[in-house]
Amino acid sequence: MRQDVEAMSGAGEQQLQAIGSAGGHRVTTLDELRAIYPPPKQRSLDKQIDHLDRHCRRLIELSPFVLVATASVGGACDVSPKGGPPGFVHVLDDHRLVIPDATGNRRLDGLQNLLENPHAGLVFLIPGMGETLRVNGTVVLTRDPALLDGLQTGGRPAELALVVTAVEAFIHCAKALIRSKLWEPGTWPQADEIPSAAEILSDHIGTGDIAASAAALADSYANHI
Repeated sequence: MRQDVEAMSGAGEQQLQAIGSAGGHRVTTLDELRAIYPPPKQRSLDKQIDHLDRHCRRLIELSPFVLVATASVGGACDVSPKGGPPGFVHVLDDHRLVIPDATGNRRLDGLQNLLENPHAGLVFLIPGMGETLRVNGTVVLTRDPALLDGLQTGGRPAELALVVTAVEAFIHCAKALIRSKLWEPGTWPQADEIPSAAEILSDHIGTGDIAASAAALADSYANHI
């Protein structure tokens, strides 16, 4: 499965080269990027710190949801959502935090990436807050009972945790969430506008059995959280 992803990444790069080269529109250098985007304001650079201060700790305590971005040495990328009760991610000290790994789909895409390339980027979201907290660092996977004990997942106890040593931390501005109006219920699609997960799975897996997919989802959500 991972080899397929990395092979597809190579094929995709060839396609992008062909597309981007047409008309000379492909951007390949920093100078070309800077011709589009002026240099950042100094405060955008100065806001980055190398530790988890009281503000970072407070935001992590309030956050019920974090995105964990990883990449293999071969370029296979993954962004894994992690969720739990607010504060399910624990700050151990000024540089380390621990994320319990709750039972998911068991594909292990992100965890395999971390075995090969122990670097990750985190984005913490807090419902109703426009700004997000970004933390970049290195990761160690652990099954140490002393670290796992007491971690809350909102479901089954975690058997594995990610210990992240922060090397960069900064608050990210709210512009993306303002533009998307993510927290404004009036902008959300109606339920009947969204294809059901059962329908999507039935089509993607090729079973042609929406009822079976719905039953499998219902069982998973009720009994395997």
